[in-house]
Amino acid sequence: MTLSEKVTTDMKVAMKAGNKERLETLRMLRAQILEFEKRGLDRKMNEEDELSILMTAVKRRKEAIEMYEKASRNDLVQKESKELEIISEYLPKQVSQEEATAIIEKIIASTGAASVKDLGKVMPLAVKELKGKIDNKTISEIVKSKLS
Repeated sequence: MTLSEKVTTDMKVAMKAGNKERLETLRMLRAQILEFEKRGLDRKMNEEDELSILMTAVKRRKEAIEMYEKASRNDLVQKESKELEIISEYLPKQVSQEEATAIIEKIIASTGAASVKDLGKVMPLAVKELKGKIDNKTISEIVKSKLS
């Protein structure tokens, strides 16, 4: 089942259950999917595209939560947190920082990276391996700490 089909099905369930918060979040996600599909690409949406849409939505929520916390808007922090939780259900199983560190250490060993100068060798492989499982900011922080 594609992401689009799953979101549409879950929207129907949320509508029948009267869960407005979930329905609004799924509608927003569906709108992002439709926007991608209407870009006029000559190919169908693949799993990587779906993951990209989800990661973008997650990143937006995290940034909004951070801004609202600084502005002491707890009501909006709760709303964004709930949306983040709903969107995260569609992401692959997330890895812990320790698991990501172990994967990154293997990549560093296989590439022979020794210093921060080798960041360009490690980052693309790490991002590809961990895409959707942990955010890129965390990947970058781990790689930099291991290479310094």
